[in-house]
Amino acid sequence: MESDGQAMDATTAAAELAALQADRTALAERVVQPWWYDALLGLLVAGFVSAYSTHNTWVIFGALLLLLVGLRGLMAIYRRITGMWVNGLRAGPTQRAIRAWYVVYGVVLASAAVAEFLLDIRGAMVVGGVVLGIAIAVISQWWTRIYVAELRSEL
Repeated sequence: MESDGQAMDATTAAAELAALQADRTALAERVVQPWWYDALLGLLVAGFVSAYSTHNTWVIFGALLLLLVGLRGLMAIYRRITGMWVNGLRAGPTQRAIRAWYVVYGVVLASAAVAEFLLDIRGAMVVGGVVLGIAIAVISQWWTRIYVAELRSEL
């Protein structure tokens, strides 16, 4: 290993690796969002999906707008609290949680939409929205645990 054209000895390299690991450990402690972050995320998703039960384009559009503004607000709050932003779609072990979210989202949304719009069961999208809101809150916490474990792992 070289640094500034000089060969780095094993002691210096070990010290730099230890410092890097300490930085990653400190980061792992800082990136965990507060409990209410996941609750608000779940409420935003539940509200948006539930809006489809109104069968009113303006209500759905308003819910979409609220969702987008709310997500942007959550992002800003997270940055203020932690000093950084981590893309949820990043490569790595966290992809397990993202894949789980896509599967849950697809199955629940399709089931609720079929019940609401094809079988004419009013309120099915509300039930689907609540299920998805809870699911994203739980999966968000799981994603964070995976990410923290990744940061705490050895280099």
